[in-house]
Amino acid sequence: MTSLDKPTEDTQDTEADDARAVTEAALFEAFGGVRGLVETVLPGLLFVTIFTLNNDLHMSAIAALAVSLVLVVVRLVMKDTVKHAFSGVFGVAFGVVFAMMTDNAKNFYLPGMLYTLGLAMAYIVTSLAGVPLIGLILGPVFKENLSWRTRNPGRKKAYTKASYAWGLILLGKSAILFPLYWWADTEQLGWVLVTLKIPPFLLAVWLTWVFLAKAPAPIDVFAEMEAAEKAEKEKAEREKAEPEALDGEAVESARGGRHRKD
Repeated sequence: MTSLDKPTEDTQDTEADDARAVTEAALFEAFGGVRGLVETVLPGLLFVTIFTLNNDLHMSAIAALAVSLVLVVVRLVMKDTVKHAFSGVFGVAFGVVFAMMTDNAKNFYLPGMLYTLGLAMAYIVTSLAGVPLIGLILGPVFKENLSWRTRNPGRKKAYTKASYAWGLILLGKSAILFPLYWWADTEQLGWVLVTLKIPPFLLAVWLTWVFLAKAPAPIDVFAEMEAAEKAEKEKAEREKAEPEALDGEAVESARGGRHRKD
């Protein structure tokens, strides 16, 4: 190994570390991080806990919806993004309405289960169609938008693998929950569902990180657009300056001609 090789390897290691750090930050932002997990789990956990203690559908539903609203208010007060908390509120609200209308506590979980199944199918179908859903979700976060579809095949392959992983994991989760919906009681279904909230999610996120960490770096289309706009502006300024310079030279030339005549 020559003295010139080591800096090159160090640079490559640094770039790889930077790429992994960017991927981790993007996944953290896209999926809400630790707070997002809490906001996902807490309403359902509160519902099944209260229902297990007193078998009161109304009290359980109201408590779950109330804590979801509190989580949104906390984010608003902290001036943080509310998309994850709002999605939790809507999910809980659908569950509460469905359970109340049917007077069946087990139906509190049904809208979320149907959403999980639909999302699993969306991941798989979009992957088969060549537009993997995880790429549509993470593309704007990485500032690459849809450039990975035509300009970065290695990254498209990673997004496709990640989308299949998400789809299969969510299908596996659905395969456990739907039989329990028919055969188990409300408490059993609720505790299994709460238990399955985080581990499958973390597995899918980890696999996404693994696939993307090995993929080519994203193409920053925003930076490209800014560079193109800057180049266009500089070109316009040069074109504007050239006629002015020519006019100045013509004036000087005319003045020189008059001086010679004099």
